[in-house]
Amino acid sequence: MPRGGKKGYKGRGKQFTNPEEIDRQMKAEREKEENGGAAPESESDSEDESSEEECDRKKKGVEGLIEIENPNRASQKSKKVAEVDLSAPRELSRREREEIEKQQAKERYMKLHLEGKTEQARADLARLALVKKQREEAARKREELRKVKEEAEARGKR
Repeated sequence: MPRGGKKGYKGRGKQFTNPEEIDRQMKAEREKEENGGAAPESESDSEDESSEEECDRKKKGVEGLIEIENPNRASQKSKKVAEVDLSAPRELSRREREEIEKQQAKERYMKLHLEGKTEQARADLARLALVKKQREEAARKREELRKVKEEAEARGKR
């Protein structure tokens, strides 16, 4: 084998398709497209059958079950500047819409939290009540100890 790994075929004769063969192939392709993919038979029969086949043509595979058009397949027509309506409200993107919904939900939660209607708010209020009660008890004990010390000092001075 020569360098490059390919054999040269430059010495061979060139093959050309004669024009009649090309015309025959092109005519067969056109007939095939007109008939909806059916093989061409006799020309008189194919014209009669082609009108019937277009009406009764069955969709192959899943195509018959699915009746959805691809929205991306339709070409997008460009709008003229005069047709664009700037006063119309602009549609928000999914991310913007989700962000706004998230903020509104947070505000609703904070409002309910301040009213004490959420579970977390109830737990916080219960915890605060417990701490307040403990502080009151501690203050009462300190007051009692102070009174006991004062009485002890008063007895000691007598």
